[in-house]
Amino acid sequence: MANAIQKIPGRIRTKKAAAKAPATKRDMGAAGQPLDHGHPFYFGFLAASGGVLAITLLRALSSASQVFVLIVISLFLAAGLNPAVEFFQRRGLKRGASVGVIVLITLGLATLFSFAVIPPVIEQINALVRHAPTLVTDLKSTKWIATLNSHFGIVDSLQTKVTSAFKNGQITVGAFGGVIGVGKAVISGAISALTILVLTLYFTASLPTVTNSLYRLVPKSRRERVSKISDEIIARTGAFVGGQATVAVIAGIFILIVALVLHIPYATALALLVFLCGLIPLIGHLLGVSVVTVVAFTKSPLIAVIAFVIYVAYVQVENYVIMPRIMKRSLEMPGLITIIAALLGTSLLGLVGGILAVPIAAAVLLIVDEVFLGKADAS
Repeated sequence: MANAIQKIPGRIRTKKAAAKAPATKRDMGAAGQPLDHGHPFYFGFLAASGGVLAITLLRALSSASQVFVLIVISLFLAAGLNPAVEFFQRRGLKRGASVGVIVLITLGLATLFSFAVIPPVIEQINALVRHAPTLVTDLKSTKWIATLNSHFGIVDSLQTKVTSAFKNGQITVGAFGGVIGVGKAVISGAISALTILVLTLYFTASLPTVTNSLYRLVPKSRRERVSKISDEIIARTGAFVGGQATVAVIAGIFILIVALVLHIPYATALALLVFLCGLIPLIGHLLGVSVVTVVAFTKSPLIAVIAFVIYVAYVQVENYVIMPRIMKRSLEMPGLITIIAALLGTSLLGLVGGILAVPIAAAVLLIVDEVFLGKADAS
């Protein structure tokens, strides 16, 4: 009985070994000679394939450029909200709860802003649209403008164009390319805004998870240093967003006070416009000063000159005093580099480049300081 018991395991082991034995490999023929890497055909084929692949990739990126812009803007806003989220995390809230608090605060401020600012702004904009032809006609009351108009017909031509543009609200429809264009613009803007909102909330909630996953791609020996530098870049980007919003608020309040003191019409609408322009580093005020000067000109040429001089003086103070101090405190970068980065970013990538150039420059300076200059000092 014991011998039978001993044989059974042996048989089982034999069957298992037979089952695991590899099957006989089929004959697939002898391997040929390797390709001649130096042959012109081989080189030409690889070069042509690489060119076709590069062109296809560039076209794909060009077709999806709007999507990449939305993603970059969302990441930028998420980095800007991250300091506020970390503020509530330090008070004992979890990441999800902190993001929820930020969302509620943002919605509350947006609602308050809507009820307090948007109604008078809409009313003033409608009044500006209604009275635009009359404002152009009032320009003739100035003596030297009336003289220029009598010789060159500048105001008459402008009045004709403004009257035809504003008649029956055609300027609104024409600005977007017709009725269908208006619908497309509204739908496209709503979808883009919703996409940015959803992506921003997602990136804000999952920012530590995403960054930790990316840090694992770095060799373990360098992971700690890379993670610390990257976290500092994210913190500086958030500081830039907060600083830029602070500068825009200061500009809006300043223009509101100037408009009220000089009795410039549509003061609230002008302040809101300057606030939006102030979100664009350095160059945004070019549009703001133009609109403020034109609207002030309807009051009187003297008021227009005063408003223009005051606005230009404020822009210089903002560019060379307020902005460098805020950015130097938050981004730890010289004011001259801030100005140069914003100008170069705007010239290369337009509005998005102007917004992203300053934090990118701060990131580059941090990497240069920590990596390259550190090695130079140690050598």
